[in-house]
Amino acid sequence: MSDTLPSDRRLDAVFAALADPTRRAILSMLLEDDMAVTDVAHPFAISLAAISKHLQVLSDAGLVSRERRGRVIWCKLEPDALRAASVWMQGFGQFEPVDLDDFERFLAAELAEDQEPGENQPA
Repeated sequence: MSDTLPSDRRLDAVFAALADPTRRAILSMLLEDDMAVTDVAHPFAISLAAISKHLQVLSDAGLVSRERRGRVIWCKLEPDALRAASVWMQGFGQFEPVDLDDFERFLAAELAEDQEPGENQPA
């Protein structure tokens, strides 16, 4: 997506792209490394044409860039496009980072309270 679009339209495009589970899965895959389009398509039970359409939506939103290297088209995650969405969500103050260690301790304590005395304890 062009940087000439107003920021609210860019934000709309990012959230629209993120609304689809296949596109979110593609972004997760690209977190690891750049991938060829055929490699992106491999784990999905949809056509290469359908994957190309998903990649176009992600590209239009600025979330993914594509580059031809010889006969292969490579996809690369562009995390800066997510930054605007993250800043927008943080404006609500409800989306503070979660300490996963604290959350795990909380869950363990809750599960321990739920068990009745005399129940089999995990080994």
